[in-house]
Amino acid sequence: MHISEGVLSVPILAAGAALTVGFTAQGLRSMKAEDVPATGIVSAGLFVASLIHVSLGPSSVHLLLNGISGAILGWAIFPACVVALFLQALLFQFGGLAVLGVNVMDMAFPGLIFGALFRLLFVSRGKWALLLGGFLCSAGGVILTALMTAGVLALNGEGFMAAAKLIVWAHIPVALIEGFVGAMAVLFLAKVRPDMIGRKQGELL
Repeated sequence: MHISEGVLSVPILAAGAALTVGFTAQGLRSMKAEDVPATGIVSAGLFVASLIHVSLGPSSVHLLLNGISGAILGWAIFPACVVALFLQALLFQFGGLAVLGVNVMDMAFPGLIFGALFRLLFVSRGKWALLLGGFLCSAGGVILTALMTAGVLALNGEGFMAAAKLIVWAHIPVALIEGFVGAMAVLFLAKVRPDMIGRKQGELL
């Protein structure tokens, strides 16, 4: 769902960059030394997942994995997204360096919100609640990212309204797929590494 380089106005780019710098600084402050390996793995997952994409006007359609990433990393999803999207822009010209701040906000902020909701409402419950929480967290991350990307394009001018609406509709099936993937990932982590999603060792499913 990266917005391409050269599409957005300077004030929107500046606002996105400023917000990303602030949120990333908070993410780095929240990280402990033992969080670094998980952050690196999630960043690599974000890098790979969004490389397989279909161009759609000034943006693109692809898997995001931001909901489950937010559930695992919390605030650290911001530095993870910065690294993944920076390397994509540098190596493959996917997105761009000038629009990096906006693209990071569009992906990481929904992951932070839905990851926090998952940990607050579902993480200490049983198997079916975990599956439901994983689905809602992952699908919600995609939908909010689509709405934020569409909102940014709409703010950029009326000429982008059609593309903004198309982006939202195009990501509804992506949200359903990611919901299923996220539910399975949460159940897997609950069995093998419950600490990664905030569960205590030994909690029964």
